[in-house]
Amino acid sequence: MLQALEDQPLQKEFRDTLKGFYGAIKSMDGCIEFALLTGVTKFGKVSVFSDLNNLIDLSMERAFYNVCGITEQELLSVFDCYIDALAEANDMTKEECVTRLRERYDGYHFHQKRHLAMYNPYSVLNTFRTNEFGSYWFETGTPSYLVALLQRFDTNLEDMSHNITSDDVLNCIDTRFTSAIPVIYQSGYLTIKDYDKEFQTYTLGFPNEEVEEGFVKYLMPHYTSVKSDQSVFNIQQFVRDVRAGNTDAFVKRLRSLFADTPYELVKNLENHYQNVIWIVAKLMGFFVKAEYHTSEGRIDLVLQTPKFCYVMEFKLDGTAEEALQQIKDKSYTLPFEMDGQQIIRIGMNFSSETRNIERYVVETL
Repeated sequence: MLQALEDQPLQKEFRDTLKGFYGAIKSMDGCIEFALLTGVTKFGKVSVFSDLNNLIDLSMERAFYNVCGITEQELLSVFDCYIDALAEANDMTKEECVTRLRERYDGYHFHQKRHLAMYNPYSVLNTFRTNEFGSYWFETGTPSYLVALLQRFDTNLEDMSHNITSDDVLNCIDTRFTSAIPVIYQSGYLTIKDYDKEFQTYTLGFPNEEVEEGFVKYLMPHYTSVKSDQSVFNIQQFVRDVRAGNTDAFVKRLRSLFADTPYELVKNLENHYQNVIWIVAKLMGFFVKAEYHTSEGRIDLVLQTPKFCYVMEFKLDGTAEEALQQIKDKSYTLPFEMDGQQIIRIGMNFSSETRNIERYVVETL
């Protein structure tokens, strides 16, 4: 075993750690073998694996953070000539190409330190193979089980994408889990974005654009009646309306989306509205800028194009006028008034009776 470790092209720190660990257990009993197990989800506390109850979990240990993946240093040194070829094939400078690779495939964190980030090796290698920025990792499998979990626990999708959780949640899956977050995290759709040392809590988020875009596109047919092959077309229409300043067409299209949603997809009505709006905004956000928060509070939706800035507030069984007044009272438009776009305030009310947009009011500054 020790000779096998010497023959492997492993990082020195990783190899020495494995050798030390193997030597420790070998000294106890010469018949004991060492095994390194990898997988998607953890099973240390699942009772069916009781025969494997002496495992050491390396998933979040600093010494092993870069075992699986490509560091940026490795990307720039080992793949330098491939980056040049990729940049040339896509009419980009080398700096633009590296930035695009970072946005698309970097961002996986397996430790508290945010600077210890990893690139997805499968996606990076396929990008160099094809010289195209594709969605390679997401296409290796469909997360239907994960979507079923999100719906089972009626998860708020925006909260999921900025989830704050503890070490115990990230390091445990058992047969009694009551949240979709551990499985979503351990499946690679969320990663560590920040760590609060005082309270020992982790902030989770999508690791990169490839994962975020692929996952949100996959969600849309599960939360609306839009078929998977039509979702891109629907988003294109939304984007065209917003870019043209056609508020009535945008709201009409949104109404149609809610009207066609089967009742069986809806549990908590308010949460369902929020999730559908979040999906639409996220998908549009790859083409227009989408924001949600200000220092004065949480804006339901902000969409920005070169010409227009839409600030929207939603109510359930209230009035559209109340929603519009909240935008004014909390100065939601203030952060955007110096950006040079025409600002459009939209107050919108949803009715639990009609299960759709009951009324909306528009005010242009």
